[in-house]
Amino acid sequence: MDTTTLRELAGTGGPYVSVYFEDSHDTEDAAKQLELKRRDIREQLTGQGAGDETIDAVDRALRDGRPPVGRSGRAVLAAQGRVLLDEGLAEPPGQAEVRFSELPYLTPLVAHSAIGTPHLVVVADRTGADLTAVDAKGRRQSVVRVDGDDHPVHKVRGGAEAHHDIQARVEENVHRNLDQVAERTAKLAAETGAELIVLAGEVRARRELRELLPKAAKEIATEVTAGARADSATGAQLDAAIGELLTGRRLARLDRVAERYRAELGRAPGLAVSGLEGVTTALREGNVETLLVTEPGDATVAVGEQPAQVAVDAGELAAFGGAPSTERRADEALPVAAVSVGAGIVVFDERLDLAEGFGAILRH
Repeated sequence: MDTTTLRELAGTGGPYVSVYFEDSHDTEDAAKQLELKRRDIREQLTGQGAGDETIDAVDRALRDGRPPVGRSGRAVLAAQGRVLLDEGLAEPPGQAEVRFSELPYLTPLVAHSAIGTPHLVVVADRTGADLTAVDAKGRRQSVVRVDGDDHPVHKVRGGAEAHHDIQARVEENVHRNLDQVAERTAKLAAETGAELIVLAGEVRARRELRELLPKAAKEIATEVTAGARADSATGAQLDAAIGELLTGRRLARLDRVAERYRAELGRAPGLAVSGLEGVTTALREGNVETLLVTEPGDATVAVGEQPAQVAVDAGELAAFGGAPSTERRADEALPVAAVSVGAGIVVFDERLDLAEGFGAILRH
């Protein structure tokens, strides 16, 4: 995850409230369940010593937010009486997290963030297409309808010469319609920065459309066997197909990062480190390109006056001029340090074995 947008958040000044929970709205009692979760979150924050103003700000955000559709997760971070971040997650977290601490807890936000692949969905038929641009957070940026000539666009039976003429006009009209769609698709993909074009709809239409796309658009286009124009019944199928496609791309990216990390760690000297000592040293030096996180547990590190002043303990930090220091949870301090030096953060599950829950790919 690119951490540029998190720098301002982490620099607000604590203490912070960090809340992650499932707010799925797929049952009849969803509203009641949310109310119970609101009460529980408020009680936990009160018990942890959070201020009333910040608790009230979080509670208002939970109460007034628009209900999601289906399964969903939610992240709310707040400090100094105001909400700093309130957004949906790509998937519900495995368990709720409610923290009040001097540093924001960013790891679940990275692990479950809806930030993914900006893409363009094109549902085509013989008369045109519906184009929907979706940004990296899963929000619709624009919806465009391209309608060509709808008569004639269907072949007729028979072998007479007149029928052949009609069929030729059908093919010509369909081709002209899809050519317009291809032109608009390429333009909208470029305008919105789409990294993926999803082609859906009629089989023949989407296949011909793909062939008509300019080279740059064609290279990022893929077909899915779902969706039809003006057919809401297939909408859920299309959403599911796109979800699987995006999940596959996300997992593939994780695999590439893991492969690079293992390769660099195996070199001597390599551009990767594992464990708290190596990672904190690299962060202090501003030499981390990507911070890798798995399950660090309750490990702590020493933190100096600046976010990137981190070490395994106060003695080591003092040796590098980082005194005075305070003890902070590693799963809070190291992601904040990574944000401060402009490093990316990637959260893994069991697919990557990291000593003490942390690793790093270093800058070249």
